[in-house]
Amino acid sequence: MNIDFTGRRVLVTGSTGGIGFAAAQGFLGAGASVVINGRSGTSVEAATARLGGPQPSLAGFAGDLGTESACARLIAEYPDFDILVNNLGVFGPRDFFDTPDEEWDRFFRTNVMSGVRLARAYAPAMADRGWGRIVFISSESAINVPVDMIHYGFTKTAQLAISRGLAKRLAGTGVTVNAVLPGPTLSEGVADMLKPEVERTGSSLDKVAADFVAAHRGSSIIQRAAEVGEVANMILYVSSDQASATTGAALRVDGGVIDSII
Repeated sequence: MNIDFTGRRVLVTGSTGGIGFAAAQGFLGAGASVVINGRSGTSVEAATARLGGPQPSLAGFAGDLGTESACARLIAEYPDFDILVNNLGVFGPRDFFDTPDEEWDRFFRTNVMSGVRLARAYAPAMADRGWGRIVFISSESAINVPVDMIHYGFTKTAQLAISRGLAKRLAGTGVTVNAVLPGPTLSEGVADMLKPEVERTGSSLDKVAADFVAAHRGSSIIQRAAEVGEVANMILYVSSDQASATTGAALRVDGGVIDSII
């Protein structure tokens, strides 16, 4: 299978590291023109350097897309895309009874409303052209809502509802809308979370990550954390011409954590 994005314009939000960076790297390698995004100019510049430096097919946008103002600036600067990957997200454990309204609002604005605003802005032109791809990066936590991150699981479940509903709204237009559900994935954020245990035990990061999966996601079939590139592979496929019959789907890259055959 030859996945080719030549001539396609792609936006990957939250793409200066982790899954988003791996997806942006994959799109570039397959011929797309890509806009990456991070909250600061420094992070965008560093990611651009890691992707090979300034080039005609790569641009960056610095701004917190969890805010309405940054979304408006982005849309004004880049009014059209063929592929939108709503990857931006925040996570972090916090007990339900210690999570204030402000934190619920922050997670909702960042994880949900960023994708809503951008899909609302970019989908109509995709539909007019008869081709487009919108991908929401959800999580297995949308289904296995973690007891220590209920506020996070709530936002990931919301993404599934939006992606399914929007796929139905865009029926027959040639625009597909899907959600990708990673399981535990060894991104920079997860590595930072596990760093104290790596330092305490002297074990490798991969070993500590596997132990974390065993302790907290015991149903995992692969019995390890996924690599960011493994998740990016699914994002690239579902964004391709070859995935034209896949829409309204929740596509799991969870290593078998969700104990269900469908």
